[in-house]
Amino acid sequence: MLIGEVARRSGVSARMLRHYESLGLVRPSGRTGSGYREYSGEDIQRIFHIESLRSLGLSLREIGRALDDPGFAPSALVDDLIRQTRDRIAAETELLTRLRRIHAADPAGWEDVLQVVALLQALGSKSADARQRAALSSVDQVPVPVEALVEAALSETEPNVAGALRWALARSGDGAPALLAEGLGSPVAAVRERAVQALAELPAGEATARLRDAFAHPDAVVRGYAALSLGTRGVSDAVPTLIDMIVDGRNDTDAADALSVLASDTATADQLATRLVDRLAHSTTNAPARGRLTQALAGIPGTRASHALMELSHDADRPVALTATYLLQLRDAP
Repeated sequence: MLIGEVARRSGVSARMLRHYESLGLVRPSGRTGSGYREYSGEDIQRIFHIESLRSLGLSLREIGRALDDPGFAPSALVDDLIRQTRDRIAAETELLTRLRRIHAADPAGWEDVLQVVALLQALGSKSADARQRAALSSVDQVPVPVEALVEAALSETEPNVAGALRWALARSGDGAPALLAEGLGSPVAAVRERAVQALAELPAGEATARLRDAFAHPDAVVRGYAALSLGTRGVSDAVPTLIDMIVDGRNDTDAADALSVLASDTATADQLATRLVDRLAHSTTNAPARGRLTQALAGIPGTRASHALMELSHDADRPVALTATYLLQLRDAP
């Protein structure tokens, strides 16, 4: 079969067939009397083999090795192709994500595009100072898409940078609560903690609803942060968890502060004082926990808390008695 007919049937151009010949990939088995290349059935089959291997992403050099080296192991090459393909997909996915974020920023001109690109690059910088500056400037300059801020906040390990990112998220508008709520489902505990901390600093509204969901999370750390935030937002359902946190010594000072915020009227304050006193009297409450519960009474206004502190000033546990006496003096001070 002459080269033109081979090109027509195989879909490989005559020019490419000559290139294959120059590389030694496939050589016509014969020549006509006029000197034209003549391909045998085996030659054509080899051409199809070459095209099949090219479709897998192999280079022509790799194809030559695969077809001519009897000891060539295809599994190793396929493994390498899988790795290369994954790397290429990851790079293309990263590019697509960046382009979508630039589009979401709705730039008015190329200057805006360049600013968004610079901020996105700074958010991914190895320098904590650069990441912090990017977070702080994301509000004043061309807004960074909320998806980028959430991604950065969920991966940030530097406390100061994390605080700046949460600040930026609180000013980013709609979209942040739902994206952060997705972070609560992460298999990584640190990511879940960062997600609920960021939710806690968002304005009331959808964030409060997401925090109510987090309040039922199986992760005790997530539940604790949700309870602290809900308590400061006036959600009384958080009270039992806040008292448990005081007993367990987990963010007990913040939990006591949240209880003091909830004690906004006389009736609620007296109810909170009663619950703290009941927990103090519980047989399973150890001495350190009783001390923390006594300290928590300091932030509860009203006569019920004062009477409780007066009784505790005579408690058999001397540290509790001393703490209650000191707190009574503070309440009586002008």
